[in-house]
This record gives sequence, structure tokens and C-alpha cells, in this order.
Amino acid sequence: MQELDHTKTIDLLNSIMECELAGVVRYTHYSLMVTGPYRIPIVDFFKAQATESLLHAQQVGEILTGIEGHPSLRISPIEETYKHSIKDILAESLVHEKKALELYKDLLETVSNASIYIEEFARNMIGQEEMHNLELKKMLRDFS
Repeated sequence: MQELDHTKTIDLLNSIMECELAGVVRYTHYSLMVTGPYRIPIVDFFKAQATESLLHAQQVGEILTGIEGHPSLRISPIEETYKHSIKDILAESLVHEKKALELYKDLLETVSNASIYIEEFARNMIGQEEMHNLELKKMLRDFS
């Protein structure tokens, strides 16, 4: 096995944590803005996404502190588009999920063959993010 690049790993984990915390804010906001006949199931979806983003941020923070990193107190920038149709919100969510997926892929590349634990964590998170991407794409199909 190779040596873990602590600096790069810590930087990536902090970027992921900031992205996940932004997801908490983003999805909470979206859950409040949804209107229309499909409001209830979509609100429930966004609330679940917010809860999951918080869990992911906490998991990342535990790994960060485990490798002697310091968790960031920031969140990734969140652009407010003031577009709150269900289609717009879902499309913005897909952009966010794609960003998270890329960050986890970067983490996997960085830790591969250096930390089995973090490598497996990254693989699991990639799977979850891919699933979110697929779900959002399916939800957007009727709007095409």
C-alpha cells in the first residue's frame, strides 16, 4: 500500500463536508418552497435529503478528525435562483448531486491503495450519490 496523502485527503474531506452541509440548507429551503398538487411527497423527499446530507457531513467529519484534520465551519456557496418550480428545484438538485458525486470520486482516487477504510467509505458514498442522480433524473423525466 502507498502512503496516505493527508493534506490532500483532509482538503477533499473538508470540501465534501462543506458540500454536504450546503445540501442541508439547500434541501431544507427547497422543502419549504414546493407548492402544487405533488407538494407532500416532494417535501418529504427534500426533508429526507436534508437529513441524509447532515448524516453524510457528520460521517465525513468523523473521518476528518480521525486522521487529525480539522472540520470546516463553512458551507459551499449556494446560489439563490429564485426559481421555485418543481422542475427548477429538481434540476438544481441534480447539479448539486453531480458535484457531490465528483467530490467523492476525487476522494476515492486520492485514497485508493492508501486507506482501505476511507476507500470503502468513498465507494459507498459514490453508490449513494449515483442513486440520487438516477432518482432525480427519473423525477425530471415528466418535465422534459
